Amino acid sequence: MNQNKNLINKTKNKDLGKIKFADSFFSRFRGLMLIKNLDTGLVLKMPPGRGKRGSAIHMFFMRISLDVIFADENLQVVDMVTLNPWTTYTPQAPARYVIELPTTSLQKSETEIGDILEFR
Repeated sequence: MNQNKNLINKTKNKDLGKIKFADSFFSRFRGLMLIKNLDTGLVLKMPPGRGKRGSAIHMFFMRISLDVIFADENLQVVDMVTLNPWTTYTPQAPARYVIELPTTSLQKSETEIGDILEFR
């Protein structure tokens, strides 16, 4: 994991907080498993061409709930959801970026499907 940045909803001009990137197989697999508190969000950069099922995530071994944004290669939000531990989710559309954030991040930022994001 690397590259601390902020996640910005450009459409709403709102800061969703600090993020780190998981761009290797192991860092994506490990994700946020077993953490107790989430101070920094995590961006899972998915390999291209994986489709909806290849963008699916699991919450196995998670201790906290998460807000999750699914964004395409243009950083346009294609789906979003709040997930509880021990659940799985397949997005409505393929995603290049799966962004895991503290709960209430979606509500506070008023993020919606179709919004454009930015890593700054």
